[in-house]
Amino acid sequence: QVQLVESGGGLVQPGGSLRLSCAASGFDFVSYAIGWFRQAPGKAREGVSGIKSSSDRATWYADSVKGRFTISRDNAKRTVYLQMNNLKPEDTGFYTCAASYYDGSIYDPTPGEYEYWGQGTQVTVSS
Repeated sequence: QVQLVESGGGLVQPGGSLRLSCAASGFDFVSYAIGWFRQAPGKAREGVSGIKSSSDRATWYADSVKGRFTISRDNAKRTVYLQMNNLKPEDTGFYTCAASYYDGSIYDPTPGEYEYWGQGTQVTVSS
């Protein structure tokens, strides 16, 4: 059974940090690129960051999070992390990780390129 399980969301003040985790099971994790998406109320889902499956583990970030978010993966633990620093109220949203067999999908990702999805975790940035 394919599963992607996110954790680490919560309520944080502006300027604070959170680390999201995406734990995978039931598929060949090392062969899949992983992306993070978020959706704010009343807005379309958007790609936030992605990391390739390949050995170079190339990454991509949306302009809005560059310099503040860092994505990484631990293949031994079958987990991808999204370290989020200097959080802003506009980072508030429902964050979901997804897996794609196509490495190129991490660049300016679209949901249709991803085969497997997690259930998501809420991130709220507010004072």
